[in-house]
Amino acid sequence: MLKNYISNLLRKLGVIHFIDDLRFYKQKIQNKKQNDLFKQKHTTVKLPPDYLIYEAFQLRYDSYYYGGKLTAEWILDYCSKYKTLENLKILDWGCGPARVIRHIPDLIDLSNEVYGTDYNALSIEWCQKNLANIEFSVNDINPPLQYKNEQFDIIYGISIFTHLSEELHYQWIDELYRVLNIGGILLLSMQGDNFRVKLTDHERESFDNGSLVVRGNVKDGHRVFSAFHPTAFMKKIFKNFTILEHVVRKPEGMSTIPQDLWIIQK
Repeated sequence: MLKNYISNLLRKLGVIHFIDDLRFYKQKIQNKKQNDLFKQKHTTVKLPPDYLIYEAFQLRYDSYYYGGKLTAEWILDYCSKYKTLENLKILDWGCGPARVIRHIPDLIDLSNEVYGTDYNALSIEWCQKNLANIEFSVNDINPPLQYKNEQFDIIYGISIFTHLSEELHYQWIDELYRVLNIGGILLLSMQGDNFRVKLTDHERESFDNGSLVVRGNVKDGHRVFSAFHPTAFMKKIFKNFTILEHVVRKPEGMSTIPQDLWIIQK
C-alpha cells in the first residue's frame, strides 16, 4: 500500500519521467552483458535503439526478440480458432518497435497481408527502414487510423489500452470497430483482476464497482500511464462486439503479472 501511495505522489509531483529515465539507465547497465552476448550470437538480427526497446517492454534483447516471437505465436494460435489464417489482412495496433509483428510474416501463409501502426514516429521510422513484408504507418494518440472501413480481418493490440484514458478507450474501441471487417477478430490485452494487488484502497473500491482506474499525470500513451480494467467495464465498452473469450491467466510462477486477454468479434 505504501509503495502505491508513493508512486501516486511522485506522479503528482511531476518527477515520474525522471524516475523512468533512471530505470532505463539501470536496465541498460544491468543487462549489458546479456545484451552484448545476444548480439554476438545473433549477428543478423536487426535491433531497434535501446530506448525504443525499453519503451515497448524491457531492455533485454532476448526478451524483445524471443518474447516477441512467443507472443506472436500465441496470438496466432488464439486467432486460428476463429479464422483460417489465409488471405487475411492483419493489423498490429500499437506495434511499437515491432517486438511482436516482426515475427508474424514468418509464421503465416504468404497470402496474408500484415500491417503495423503506432503513434511513436521514431519506432515506425525504424520499422520501415529495417523490416520487410510489413506495411507500417504512423497514427496519432487520438483516432482516426489511416485505413478504410472494414479493412482488416484480425486486429490485435497488446498492452495498448493499458496506457490510455477512459475517453480514449471509447474513441479507440469505436475506431477499431470501424476498420475491422464484419466477422473480424479483435484481440486485446488488459490489466484485469490480477492487478488488484497493485491498487490503493480507494482505487480498489472503484475497480470493484466496475469503474476503469487510471493513473495519469503523464500524457496518454506513455509507458508510465496506467489503466486497470474490471470485467464490468470491459463488457460495457465491448457492447457492439460478440465476446468470444475472456482469458485470465494465473500469475503463479510468472515473472510478471499476466494481463487478461479479450477475444471479441464484430
